Amino acid sequence: MIRKIFKFIVKLVLYFLGISIGLVVLFKFVPVPATPLMFIRSFEQLSSGEKLVWKRDWIAIEEMGMPIQKAVIASEDGKFTSHNGFDFKAIEKAYKNNKKGKSIKGGSTISQQTAKNVFLWPRRSYLRKGLEAYFTVLIEFIWGKERIMEVYLNSIEMGNGVYGIEAASQHWFDKQAKNLTKTEAASIAAILPNPRKFKAKNSSAYINRRTNAIKHQMNLYNNPDYKNQK
Repeated sequence: MIRKIFKFIVKLVLYFLGISIGLVVLFKFVPVPATPLMFIRSFEQLSSGEKLVWKRDWIAIEEMGMPIQKAVIASEDGKFTSHNGFDFKAIEKAYKNNKKGKSIKGGSTISQQTAKNVFLWPRRSYLRKGLEAYFTVLIEFIWGKERIMEVYLNSIEMGNGVYGIEAASQHWFDKQAKNLTKTEAASIAAILPNPRKFKAKNSSAYINRRTNAIKHQMNLYNNPDYKNQK
């Protein structure tokens, strides 16, 4: 009996490894069609009687423009171009502050957020964090930085039913992502902590302060060079 259970577990692990690695390799070359969060948000809208909103337009990273890339790095993950998927100092700081009952933003890198958004569910648990770490290692190794940024900016929630930078740019500013100004890109990045609560246009004083802080950080970066990075 124990032998059968062991064999079953081994088969399960091998199937999981094969499917997960296969998906990561596939999504290195083809657009991610949808994410679990998109389906969850759609279900929430329908179950509450709201109008179904699902806006998303996949674009290549060359069509995004540099301001939004620099803005999300400044806002979400200042060490994105140099780390290997994890910012351990940020994770340690988040852990210490959470133990004190405080909340802190920045424990998860863009790579971790991308792994979670594409392959996993949003609710926190030890299992999800473990799988998130696994997928983060995979995408860092197989995709590299440029592809991670491309998938991230095509998949992240940027408004109520709005996913990806092209749809967000059209939704908030009626223009293509490649034409976003530095201020507009920073204002979109500023709402990412809660894109269904905050507005990138006609924003609150809090979001305006965040936008200005992000713009300041953007000035400190040279153009990120993803081409030769893993």
